[in-house]
Amino acid sequence: MTAETIRASVLVNAAPETVFDYFTQSEAMVAWMGEWAHLDARAGGEFAVDIKGAAVRGEYLVVERPSRLLISWGHAGSEHLPPGASTLEVLLRPTADGTEVEIRHSGLPDPEASEHPAGWRHFLGALAAVHAERQHGSPRRC
Repeated sequence: MTAETIRASVLVNAAPETVFDYFTQSEAMVAWMGEWAHLDARAGGEFAVDIKGAAVRGEYLVVERPSRLLISWGHAGSEHLPPGASTLEVLLRPTADGTEVEIRHSGLPDPEASEHPAGWRHFLGALAAVHAERQHGSPRRC
């Protein structure tokens, strides 16, 4: 297990309340990450997202609308990274141009610890792009 925390961030041209929904509403989550999601955004509620063949499972540990989420994270059926084995923290900070979205993913074992940074950069970029496209009237799924 690695002690390192993976960090990534992106600026989204939207208020924190809007960005928060991308992490708590199933349809919004699927728009930028995953093929399917079932989200119950309350402390102790289910967090389930299928992402490119990986069944990510966990639960919401902390839900502080619109600024912070703490989510347990793992893969269904995995002995290496079982559900709840790692922790994803999502921080949303208002800026003059929208919201800075910062993620901190901790507790990932190798090789996931070396693979997740690129994945988070990709998906956070997709989040910003999907929101921008929705604002311009052409929503799409990444």
